[in-house]
Amino acid sequence: MTDFTLHTAETAPAAAKPLLEKSVKDFGFVPNLHAAMADSPQLLQAYQQVHELFLASSFDAEEKTVVWQTINVEHNCHYCVPAHTGVAHSMKVDAALTDALRDNAPLGNARLEALRSFTLKVVRERGVVSDADVAEFLAAGFTKANVLDVVLGLSQKVMSNYVNHLAHTPVDKVFEKFAWEKKVAEPA
Repeated sequence: MTDFTLHTAETAPAAAKPLLEKSVKDFGFVPNLHAAMADSPQLLQAYQQVHELFLASSFDAEEKTVVWQTINVEHNCHYCVPAHTGVAHSMKVDAALTDALRDNAPLGNARLEALRSFTLKVVRERGVVSDADVAEFLAAGFTKANVLDVVLGLSQKVMSNYVNHLAHTPVDKVFEKFAWEKKVAEPA
């Protein structure tokens, strides 16, 4: 296994130092994901910018959580599922929704289920979804901006999920209570 350094503001490459300082300003600490990304200041900067753009997207807090966690669970990200569980709690998202997303269980809300379904199609089909799938998503009350913002959220999650797989990023202490492992389907 390749060891990736979890950088601090003191050990990071010069170009990453202000980015890690921004992480401390935004989160109160340097998330291990950011510490692992710091070897590539360009990646860390891109991730931070895409994160801010997704936060400003057309989705509300519940919808952002659906997009993030749907992708995190699909990508089996040991780090991002707990981290976004903590983020969802800080955004006052109902814990029942977060739990259902983590467990890949029914959401109990047809509109949010349509968002999860569409997000999964975009992920699994690498964006090659049918016109009928897009029309079904729009018929569920979403907009063309929402279609594109799913792609924005996926862009953020590809960066973080893939880095976490490569770096085996340890879950931050603050999120350890939300530890997660993908449930394996029981044989019928």
